Amino acid sequence: MQLIKQFFYGDYDAMKVAGNPADAAATPSVATQEWPIWEVFVRSKQGLDHKHVGSLHAADAAMAIENARDVYTRRQEGISIWVVESKYIHATNPDEAESLYEPAADKVYRHPTFYELPIELKHI
Repeated sequence: MQLIKQFFYGDYDAMKVAGNPADAAATPSVATQEWPIWEVFVRSKQGLDHKHVGSLHAADAAMAIENARDVYTRRQEGISIWVVESKYIHATNPDEAESLYEPAADKVYRHPTFYELPIELKHI
């Protein structure tokens, strides 16, 4: 009965050493360990690029890919899965956006204002 309880409550490490309570107490349980967050990107059958579809907790990359497959591609929506541990993602600070993107404002040659488009082009 104890083994079943450990399985349903996620104490997998204790299950490994189930016969010796002293060993189980010395081994930290999976429930008390905090697994890292992984960001999941999936490429659909029609798409050429991977799109962010969500996040999940996993112990390692292999588990993250398996869990991502089970959660985000249950109906065979994707053909490729990428997982990235969240701690390796670096982002800009929204408060610094003005200074970050300001140098592009003084490069007017990058804007298509110097070109005259033919009248036939209506959707650009």
